[in-house]
Amino acid sequence: MPPVTTSSNITFHPCFLRFDAASVSFSGKMVALIATYVLSRVVHHLLKPFSQPYMTSDLVIGLILASLPHARDSFTSLFSITLENIVDFGMISYAFVLGLEMDPYVIFKSPTRHAMVAYAGTVSTFVAACAITPWLHYLRNSSIITFTLSLSISLSGSGSHILTRLMTYLKVGKSDIGKLSIGAGVHSDMITMFSVVLSFVFFPLQETANFREGIKTSVQIGAALMLQTLLAAKISPAFMNWINQSNPEGKPLKGSHLVLSMAFMTVLCSLAPWMGYNSCLSAFMGGLFLPSEGRISKWTISRINNLLSTLFYPLFFFWVGLRVDISSFAVGNIGTWVRLFCLILIATIGKVGGTLICGLTLGYHRPELVAVGLLLTAKGHFHIYFAVDALRQGKIDVTTCISMVILIFLSVIHTPFVVRHIIERARKRVPVQRMTLRWLDPSSELRILLCLHGTHNLESGISLMEISRGKPAPGLFVHVTDMIELTEKIASTLVPGEGVDNMTITDNSVTEMRDEITRAFQTHINENVDGGIMLSRMLVLSTFNSMPHDISVLAEDLMVSLILLPFHKRAKAAGTLDEGHPGFRHVNRKLLRNAPCSIGILVDRGFGFTERLPTSSVSKVAVIFIGGKDDQEALAYAGRVVWHPGVELTVIRFLVDKNSEHAPRRVNNRASVAEQEEEMKLDDECFAEFYEKYVAGGNVAYMEKHLANSSETYTNLMSIEGQYSLIIVGRAGRVNTVLTQGLNDWQQCPELGPVGDVLSGSNSASGTSILIIQLHNIKGQLDGLSDEFSIM
Repeated sequence: MPPVTTSSNITFHPCFLRFDAASVSFSGKMVALIATYVLSRVVHHLLKPFSQPYMTSDLVIGLILASLPHARDSFTSLFSITLENIVDFGMISYAFVLGLEMDPYVIFKSPTRHAMVAYAGTVSTFVAACAITPWLHYLRNSSIITFTLSLSISLSGSGSHILTRLMTYLKVGKSDIGKLSIGAGVHSDMITMFSVVLSFVFFPLQETANFREGIKTSVQIGAALMLQTLLAAKISPAFMNWINQSNPEGKPLKGSHLVLSMAFMTVLCSLAPWMGYNSCLSAFMGGLFLPSEGRISKWTISRINNLLSTLFYPLFFFWVGLRVDISSFAVGNIGTWVRLFCLILIATIGKVGGTLICGLTLGYHRPELVAVGLLLTAKGHFHIYFAVDALRQGKIDVTTCISMVILIFLSVIHTPFVVRHIIERARKRVPVQRMTLRWLDPSSELRILLCLHGTHNLESGISLMEISRGKPAPGLFVHVTDMIELTEKIASTLVPGEGVDNMTITDNSVTEMRDEITRAFQTHINENVDGGIMLSRMLVLSTFNSMPHDISVLAEDLMVSLILLPFHKRAKAAGTLDEGHPGFRHVNRKLLRNAPCSIGILVDRGFGFTERLPTSSVSKVAVIFIGGKDDQEALAYAGRVVWHPGVELTVIRFLVDKNSEHAPRRVNNRASVAEQEEEMKLDDECFAEFYEKYVAGGNVAYMEKHLANSSETYTNLMSIEGQYSLIIVGRAGRVNTVLTQGLNDWQQCPELGPVGDVLSGSNSASGTSILIIQLHNIKGQLDGLSDEFSIM
C-alpha cells in the first residue's frame, strides 16, 4: 500500500496508522480494566454499612463499565478471545479450590441435620423448577430435557463460599443458625455440583450425529472421569503425603517439590478434558478427591483464593458485562418480567418450603427455618459463569441470561438484610452461654485453651490437662497455646509463611521451646491412649497490650468452654512465690474482664503428679464451695476431675452459722432480700445436683463447715493448706455472704478473688496449688437469654 500524503506535505505510512489505532485501543482497554478494579473497591467500601460482599460491587461495576460504548468498542474480537481464555482458566482454578475445600466422603455417611435440611431445600427447588420452567419458554436452541435439568440444577444450588464469608464477616458463623446455614450451604453446593458433573457426562456439549455416537461419547467421557477420580482418591494421598513430609512446617517449600505438585494437580485435572469433558467440572472433581489437609493443599488454597479475590473476580464480571449486553434486555416485553418473576419465586419458595418442611420435622423453630431457606437461595460466581456459558454455547438468548444474572444478583444482595433481621437473635445463640462448664452439652467434648508461658509450666499444664479430661467419651480437646511476647528481637526473626499463619518464627529459643512443649504433651497423650484427649498446638505472639484480645479471639474461634492461664508469679525453691511478671499479670486481669468463656488461673506450687497417675497412688484435690456463680462453675469443673482414677476429690462446703455468738450483727446490704434468696436457691440447687451425682454414690468425700464470719473463714482456709495438692475455688463469692466480708481488705492480688488470694498468699510454703475459676460474665445484650432464642 502506498504512503499517504497530507495537504501539509507530511507523509504517513499505513502501518504507522494501524499502530496508532492499536495504541489507542490498548489504552482504552487498560483504562477500562483499571477502572473496574478501582471502582469495585470504592463501591465495596461505600456498601460496607450494608454488609454487602465483594461480589455485589464487582458485579455492578463490571456490568456498568462493560456496557459503556467506548469500553465495548475498545475490546476487539482478538482481545475478547484472550479475555475469555483468562476467564475460563480463572473459573477452572475457582472450581478446583471449591472442590479442594470440600469433603466428598460426607455423602457416604449418615446424613447430619445440616445435610438433611440442605437436601430438602435442594430437592424441593429442583422439583418445582422441573415442573414449571418447561412451560415458560426459556430455551432457544437446546433440548428441552437438557435445558430443564440445567436450569433446575442451577436454581437448586447455593453459593457456599459467599454464604460462609458473609456469616463470618457478620460474626454469626458460630451461632446455631450460622452453623446450620453454612453446613447446609456446603452440602447444597456439593450435591448440585455433583449433579452438574453427571449431567455433563450424559449430555455432553458436543453435538453427536446419532444416538449410538452419543452413547459412545458418554461412555468415553465417563470412563475418563472415573479414571481421574480413582487416581485422585487413591494415588494422590500417597504423593501429597510424601511432599508434605519432605517440607515440614517452619521451613521454606522446596521449589522442585512445589513445581512437581502443581504439575501433578494440573495433569490430574486434565485427564477427562482430553476426552472432551468440561475442564471446569474436571478441575472440581480433581480438587474434590485430593487431600485437603497438608501444607501443599493449604498453600494452594491460600494462593489461588488470594489471586481470585484480588485480580480475577473484577475481571470476571467485566467479561460478564461484555457478554451480556444490558441494552439487549427486552425490557418492554411483559413475558420477560413474568419469566424473571417466576425464576425468583421458584428459587425462593422452593428453598424456603423444603427447608421449612424438613426442619419442622427435625424440631427447629419456624422463624429460623425461613431465614435459613432465604440464606440458602444465595448463588455464587459459578452460577453466573454457568449462565453466561450457556449463552456462549447458544443454548439460551441474551434476555434469559440477563434474567439469570439479575436473579443471582438479587440472591446475593438480600442475604445481609436477612442476617440483619435475625442478627440480634443469632447473637443470643452464639455459644457464649455454652462456653462454660455448667452449660456444656454432656454429649459434646470439652474444649480447653491451655495457655503456657514457657517450659516451666509443662508439668502443671499436663497435670491440668489430665484431671480435666473427664470421661473418655465424649472426651477432651486441648488447644495448648504458647503466650510469647512480641519483642524487637523476635520480630526480626519473622519470615512470611503460608496459610492462616502467614508468619513463621525462626528464633531458635522460641522454636526449641515450642518443640519441647509439643513433644512433652504428645508423649503424654501417646502413653495414655485411652485418655480420650485430642491435642492441637496454638501460638499467641503479640505485645502484652494486645495479647488479651488475641487470646479472646482465639478462644472464640475455637469455641472453647474454658481458658486456663498460669499465674504471673512463679514458685521458688522454698515453695513461696516470686514477684512475678507484670506483663502476664496485665494479660490475666484483662482477660478476666473480657474473656468470651469461663476462665481459670492456676497458682502453681509444684502441681505435677502426672508421673504417678494413673496408679494406685492418688492425688488429693479439694473444691471449696461457699456460694455464687463462680463457685458453681468451680463445682462443675470438679465434676470432671472426679472421673480421673488418680484423683481423690473432697468437696468442702462453708455454711453460715447464724446461731453462733460470733456472727456479725450487721449484714451486707448490697443485695436485696429477694436477690439474696434467689442466690441461695441457685446455690442449693447446684450443690444438690452435684451431691446426688457424686457424693451420694461415694465417689466424692464431703466436708461441711459451719462458720460465723470471715475471720473463721480465714482460719479454716489456712488449716486446710498442705492437706491437698490442688484446691479449686471460685473467684468471686456470693454478694450476700458474711463469710468473705473483710477478706478483700487484705487482698494482694484482687484478680484471684478473696478466697484464692488467701490460699495463694506469698507467705505460704505449703506446696498446695490453687486453681481459681471464674464463670463467663454474660453482659449487656446477652442478659436474659431465653429458650425462644434457641433454634431447636
